[in-house]
Amino acid sequence: MPSILSFVALSNGQPTRASLEVLTRCRQLAAQHGHDLAAVVLAPDPSAAADAAQQYGAATVYTVADSSFENALNTPMLGALDAVIEQAQPAVVAFPSTEGVKDILGALAVRTGGAVIADVAEFEIKDGGVEALRPVMAAKFLARTRAEGNPVLISVRSGSYVAEEAPVAGTVEAMAFTSSEAKQTLREVVASVTGGVDLSDARVVVAAGRGVKDDEGKRLVEELAEVTGAAIGASRAVVETGMFPATAQIGQTGKVVSPEVYFAVGVSGAIQHVAGMSNSRIIVAVNNNADAPIFDVATYGIVGDLYQVLPALIAEIKNANGTT
Repeated sequence: MPSILSFVALSNGQPTRASLEVLTRCRQLAAQHGHDLAAVVLAPDPSAAADAAQQYGAATVYTVADSSFENALNTPMLGALDAVIEQAQPAVVAFPSTEGVKDILGALAVRTGGAVIADVAEFEIKDGGVEALRPVMAAKFLARTRAEGNPVLISVRSGSYVAEEAPVAGTVEAMAFTSSEAKQTLREVVASVTGGVDLSDARVVVAAGRGVKDDEGKRLVEELAEVTGAAIGASRAVVETGMFPATAQIGQTGKVVSPEVYFAVGVSGAIQHVAGMSNSRIIVAVNNNADAPIFDVATYGIVGDLYQVLPALIAEIKNANGTT
């Protein structure tokens, strides 16, 4: 019976929300087409993540334990995934569209002789291949793309699907792995400064735009992030001023996020920025320009000076939380 293999990316030892979204979609497709569903976890200790994968429907979980997976080094990840794919023989391998996955997806296709569709918003198994919709032209359009191969490798944008539990009593298959290839040397890990929360997996994001002009504006953004438990993002224009680090940049040339709530603070709404946050469930925009493009995509819009709006908003949130 054909199978679908879903890669489970981790953050602090636990599956990321994007991984569980992809696993949920794979489970739906497996049920629809009569395929087996498996997951793969690479980690120094994959046991907890393997249990979580079974909670989302993975009947078989392939685990590979190695200390090199702590920092997602490309060479050992490629070797381990190649070995798992050889063992599982899946028709489709699905990944969350993370920076680490982007690094290895093409090389993995070469190793496995497979086809690739990267960074999709939707995908289906159809007529012996995979059909997908990919955002193009700064996410202004969706291109329908088809791939046939053995296997087809696909990466899925965060927020494309909703993660839903469906526990199964599955099996865990631990695979031995030793990389015989040239070793990589990790010199430094540069952590992103995004309010203490992983930006790509955050449920709430506060993003600063050009309207955040000074230290006081930055302080307000940071305080709003603190009271909402949010990660901090920024538009390219603000990153280029040096007020926020490059790791906080959201947009076509930055990170793609899909939180439950996205606060766009002083963000104009240029298409390059919207391309990185349009999958957000709720978008709250604060801008003093009533004609700003951000209001075209916002769920709620507040026309006003952020230096006046944010203190009032923060006070109301604190009051609702009982932290005043």
